[in-house]
Amino acid sequence: MLSWLIGFIILLIKMGVVLGVMLFLAAYLVWVERKLLARLQIRLGPNRAGKFGLLQPIADAIKMLVKEDIVPDVADRPIFLLAPAVVATTAMLMFAVVPFGGTLTIAGRAVPMVIADINVGLLFVFALSSLAVYGVALGGWASNSKFALLGGIRGAAQMISYELALGLSLVPIVMLAGSFSLVDIVTAQTAYPFILVQPVSFAIFFLSAMAESKRIPFDLPEAENELGAGYHMEYSGMRFGLFFIGEYVHLQVMGALVAVFFLGGWHGPLLPGPVWLLIKVVAVALVMIWIRGTLPRLRYDQLMLFGWKILIPASLINIVVTGFFILLF
Repeated sequence: MLSWLIGFIILLIKMGVVLGVMLFLAAYLVWVERKLLARLQIRLGPNRAGKFGLLQPIADAIKMLVKEDIVPDVADRPIFLLAPAVVATTAMLMFAVVPFGGTLTIAGRAVPMVIADINVGLLFVFALSSLAVYGVALGGWASNSKFALLGGIRGAAQMISYELALGLSLVPIVMLAGSFSLVDIVTAQTAYPFILVQPVSFAIFFLSAMAESKRIPFDLPEAENELGAGYHMEYSGMRFGLFFIGEYVHLQVMGALVAVFFLGGWHGPLLPGPVWLLIKVVAVALVMIWIRGTLPRLRYDQLMLFGWKILIPASLINIVVTGFFILLF
């Protein structure tokens, strides 16, 4: 009984630490993105709330909390209220299977530095990623607005299309690691990161992750010059904030998955494992922000053609080639 209680307390501590770091990083990734895009566009960015604008995320959070939460009269109220929570919750739950270190010994007890090491961790991630589509689609549909509906339909089509390429790009990684567990995949990269032997998988996964995160040049669900704000056009207050949090948590999730599958996860010299994982997550997020400030938005037909006619065939060819070399050597 005592052992179970200690284990439960340790689990709660791990969940609290991961959630706290995740929300803090989500808030300050917004600040980093606004500052970095401002520099790329030769302007200042946020610089009023605190030194260098560092209190801007706190000001934004207060603004979201105190703004009136408006539900349109013609909206499907229960679904309209639920959709933002689906987006934010599914993004946060993905971190449950991401390992952020090896094992830590506490009071003679080996504590794995992961919330839940399940043997089908990769399938768990894809299941939650699939559920995130519902939040976008239902948010657009429940608003009963033509612009929001169009954004929701675009978002559903885009996320389903690129999720296929995303999944296929990881088949060679599973073949190399021999496991669906994210802990085992990181352990398999002790000698070298998989990006060295699977650069094609990395490129396909990275591009598909950007499309899954609805980042420029793949931000068709909320194309400002066409749809206003797209699928969350009718939202205000903290419900709009939940969509926003979901986007930046999803950015972290994709950064963590890139690190786990291709960059050796928490492995690295000198520094502790969690610090290395954090560095890699932030580095991937900065590259995505840099791409946002550099490339124009794709047309919708270009977006779908790129996914179905380039990424998916390339990932299938890569699976065959990887299988050939594994059999050969």
